[in-house]
Amino acid sequence: MTWLEPVVDSPALLLTITGLFGLAIGSFLNVLILRLPQMMQASWEEECAELLGGLEPQTVRERVTLSSPPSRCPHCGHRIRFYENIPILSFILQRGRCTACAHPIGWRYPVIEALTALLSIAVVAQFGPTWESAAALVLTWGLISLAMIDFDTQLLPDSITLPLLWLGLLLSLLGLLTDSESAILGAAFGYLSLWSVFHLFRLLTGKEGIGRGDFKLLALLGAWMGWAQLPQIILLSAVSGAVIGLLLIVLRGHDREIPIPYGPHLAIAGWISLMWGPSINHAYLQWSGML
Repeated sequence: MTWLEPVVDSPALLLTITGLFGLAIGSFLNVLILRLPQMMQASWEEECAELLGGLEPQTVRERVTLSSPPSRCPHCGHRIRFYENIPILSFILQRGRCTACAHPIGWRYPVIEALTALLSIAVVAQFGPTWESAAALVLTWGLISLAMIDFDTQLLPDSITLPLLWLGLLLSLLGLLTDSESAILGAAFGYLSLWSVFHLFRLLTGKEGIGRGDFKLLALLGAWMGWAQLPQIILLSAVSGAVIGLLLIVLRGHDREIPIPYGPHLAIAGWISLMWGPSINHAYLQWSGML
């Protein structure tokens, strides 16, 4: 008996470990979501300064990476100690406040940690202790990051989308989640479909209705799930956009003129399709009388 067998043979233990691991990943995703756009901004400023003849960037920034500087309270600068950074538990024990200045800590941090844990548990419950489950976890964590970064900044970083796209194509060689032909066609059709809509909309209106990062995100989802899932993903993203857009307008008074990024809706639709795509298609065909 290997040390893994008790975990594999006990669904409750497997899901518990998955949830705890998901909490830790969620804590890391909080850092990634916050810092990656800052790192991108600093890199752009350095590149612009270099192109303009070696000028210094207009804004002097502290060098930020995913590992440094250590996490601090944004209000008082208090350095967050390791026991103040335990996912969810520290937030509860500290009553949602900084231990130094008592300023409220945003609810989003424990929410993302809890969401990552819950979605991770759902993935393992769906796919079991398999390589498909491991692959689906990686995609799930990537989609959470992309959705939140796009919601905050209207950016979909190539440093996340492109590696995930290529990983999906490589995994298809092993037959994980889809086959290679479907993955290649999915990546191509996913990118070209939104690329075509983008240029058609710009030709008709003179405006850019979709961000270029959305092309790559749909290509990524096509690479992971195959071309046949793309219509479902686009339909589900439209439903998500309508529901969430309406909620933002009703609950938060969101200005209708302010664009809502499309990436989060694609990410939501892609995850739903990853988990239950074939079942949704089968249910629809039965309902429509085509089966």
